[in-house]
Amino acid sequence: MVAEGKGAPDFSLSGIDEQGNEKSYSLKDFKGKNLVLYFYPKDSTPGCTQEACDFRDNMARILKGAAVVGVSPDSIASHKNFREKQSIPYPLLSDPDRKTALAYGAYGEKTMYGKKSMGIIRSTFLIDAKGVVKKAWTGVKVAGHVDEVIEAIGK
Repeated sequence: MVAEGKGAPDFSLSGIDEQGNEKSYSLKDFKGKNLVLYFYPKDSTPGCTQEACDFRDNMARILKGAAVVGVSPDSIASHKNFREKQSIPYPLLSDPDRKTALAYGAYGEKTMYGKKSMGIIRSTFLIDAKGVVKKAWTGVKVAGHVDEVIEAIGK
């Protein structure tokens, strides 16, 4: 698990940029600006769609202080389709081997409907301009989460 006040793990992932083009990203690409890095389980599922759209609908407020990037194990083709359907205006990165999610503590055992399984734990990290984790949320509940993130960006 990534701790607040500690350096964020670097990553190198391919994904879809704001225009729908395939591109590779690393943490270094965001040096000098705050980054909201959020991990979600699966494209086009109800909770993940709501979360992505909440970030989308609040981009004007978020961009005043940070960039946004979503990460899931889905393929680049899935991300492209999801981005197009939902008009997602920020990069969606593919972490098929879940190594980046694991490095951030966003992959592990979780319980859904009383059943334990391994999977992506919905998590968000606010990383400052120097690459330090300013705030970490794990086991995120979608409703109201974006407002919490925006409040933390402003501090």
